[in-house]
Amino acid sequence: MPELPEVETARRGLAPHLVGRRIAAVRVRQRRLRWPVPAGLGRRLAGAAVEALERRAKYLLLRTEAGTVLLHLGMSGSLRLVPAALPPERHEHLDLVLEDGRALRLRDPRRFGAVLWAGRRPEAHPLLAGLGPEPLGPHFHGEHLHRLARGRRVAVKPFLMDARVVVGLGNIYATEALFLAGVDPRRPAGKLSLGRWRRVAEAVRAVLEQALVAGGTTLRDFVGADGRPGWFARELAVYGRAGQPCPRCGTAIRCARLGQRSSCWCPRCQR
Repeated sequence: MPELPEVETARRGLAPHLVGRRIAAVRVRQRRLRWPVPAGLGRRLAGAAVEALERRAKYLLLRTEAGTVLLHLGMSGSLRLVPAALPPERHEHLDLVLEDGRALRLRDPRRFGAVLWAGRRPEAHPLLAGLGPEPLGPHFHGEHLHRLARGRRVAVKPFLMDARVVVGLGNIYATEALFLAGVDPRRPAGKLSLGRWRRVAEAVRAVLEQALVAGGTTLRDFVGADGRPGWFARELAVYGRAGQPCPRCGTAIRCARLGQRSSCWCPRCQR
């Protein structure tokens, strides 16, 4: 599913085209997404100017004069700017029509995405309240991870993927960050020293920043706002490379289920 770099890539591509534009209408062709699209969304947004397009975790926040729309891409969603008159294709479920004749169109084959109304205080929305810090923000660091991990028996990788610990870090980037930090994903979180947690935090930042430069990772469905795939998949060191040689030492990479997700690591480089 789209993770933080993919969502941030979409935000950066769309924001210059949306901010300052007015919404003329909302066209809903399929209301049944992960949660139903609110029935009164079009009435709320008609005539409202877009003030900002922000990101919190893996959510996009479309802030308007009337309030905020919360967007989530789910497992397979994407957002594109298209001519409003362009006939929709299959799986294109919703348009936010702009007064300039274009539309922000949501495509979501699996319908696990969401378009929700978050009002004027989106930070209080149940999906956003209680989230941890942004991994590229000033409040994410080794001390934060070390404090929350104290006494925890959960493995390091699912600990990192807990949105109450840090947001936006999904399976791909948690796997790659732990390889860069030299930490075995199976280790109990509470057993890591402060120094090792500092290395993990630095690795998380480095991997996410590298992925942003590459426009995210496309494994199956993701495309950016310009319709192009993300190229970070070419730079993956261990994710999805079971049995292949480690790019550092040549040892065969191992993969196993951990916390209901596939986890890959080098048994020699990661301790």
